Amino acid sequence: MKTILIAEDYSANRELIREMLESGGYHVIQASDGQEAFEKIIELRPDLVLADIQMPVLDGYGLVHKIRADSSLCNLKVVALTAYAMDGDREKVLGAGFDGYITKPLDMKTLFREVEKYLATPLEKKAGT
Repeated sequence: MKTILIAEDYSANRELIREMLESGGYHVIQASDGQEAFEKIIELRPDLVLADIQMPVLDGYGLVHKIRADSSLCNLKVVALTAYAMDGDREKVLGAGFDGYITKPLDMKTLFREVEKYLATPLEKKAGT
């Protein structure tokens, strides 16, 4: 079972995302800020991180920077969850080191499509075709 860490400061969003992912068969870890997320990443080594951009203590940009700076974590897939949907926001997020970008409010189909894209191994992709 793949493990996904959700880093989101708004508890209602965190719970909604958790429920959606657990219904899809994923194991979910939660963090309410970027620093807590980083500590859980070090300890629990999730397969994927979904991180809000605006969080207290350490925001999503700071979190992805710390992940990319750590040689044992630098290949971890990190997808931004954000309400920022203006022209240029996607490029800014991806340029900061995120692997993907999902806008809020979340659409379940989009969430699962993105999660599956980043959790698929080449073998899984080949077997599914």
